Amino acid sequence: MSEQLVIDVAGLTKSFSGRKVVDNFDLQVPRGAIYGFLGPNGSGKTTTIRMVCGLLKPESGHGRVLGFDVLDQSSLIKERVGYMTQKFSLYEDLSIRENLEFIARLYKLDRRHERVDKALADLGMVERQAQVAGKLSGGWKQRLALAACMIHEPELLLLDEPTAGVDPKARRDFWDQIRRYSAQGVTTLVSTHYMDEAVQCDSIAYIAYGKKLLDAPTAEIPKQIGLACWRVAGRPLQQAQAQLERAPGVELVARFGAEIHVCGHDSALIAAAAVRAKESFPHLQISEIEAGFEEIFIYLMAGSADNFQ
Repeated sequence: MSEQLVIDVAGLTKSFSGRKVVDNFDLQVPRGAIYGFLGPNGSGKTTTIRMVCGLLKPESGHGRVLGFDVLDQSSLIKERVGYMTQKFSLYEDLSIRENLEFIARLYKLDRRHERVDKALADLGMVERQAQVAGKLSGGWKQRLALAACMIHEPELLLLDEPTAGVDPKARRDFWDQIRRYSAQGVTTLVSTHYMDEAVQCDSIAYIAYGKKLLDAPTAEIPKQIGLACWRVAGRPLQQAQAQLERAPGVELVARFGAEIHVCGHDSALIAAAAVRAKESFPHLQISEIEAGFEEIFIYLMAGSADNFQ
């Protein structure tokens, strides 16, 4: 494994009840990177994260995480990562401080009082430290969970849909903290459904039904996919959508609130389809736009076969 790669695994495969949940998965993540997982529910993101952190043993594949073998040294990996699950899993009848002190004792950390003080300060929880965890809002529970993940100063942080169900301000504060950790050399692997979060990652893997569809630096993905895209707004939008879905060259028609985005790889055909829609329905407004990550995500998912089928 390269000294700069915190995660370097290949061919990871895991099945449950005869169905491959993760199928021949490769992943290389450099030190200090923020690496995003995108994919629908059931796509294998959580299972992959659990194999990476040593909680699940792959049935095939190989590689190293933090320099340790994923097959034979999983216990050493578990000791050195911070893993934040989708569901809040700390003690709701303990205070913020008591939860952090308990986690510090579990890890048998030295300087426990000092470490807890630092965790409280880093996540802005000093004034709330006596508050019972069960009474916290979603955003404050998220902060507490992140503090618990980081109290033993791991080099690798694994976050499984960490901002689901929290408000936009809490999500923004959370990502500010992740970037601070990244600047300190902490590597982060994060699964998310939010496109505005995905663009904050250095690289993104699109995953669908156990298979990786794309893995690239975030800035390069739109160019790699190469979708031409037009925005269609106005009225009658439903009839326009029906016409666009039948047009030659159209590979994706997606509704975004009060407008439609129509996309495909042949820019001339997509432009012609948008112009014909305008001719058919004069009250429409059309304009060419750049395909965003949400359009790319929908396009990739549309071409994937469900592994339950």
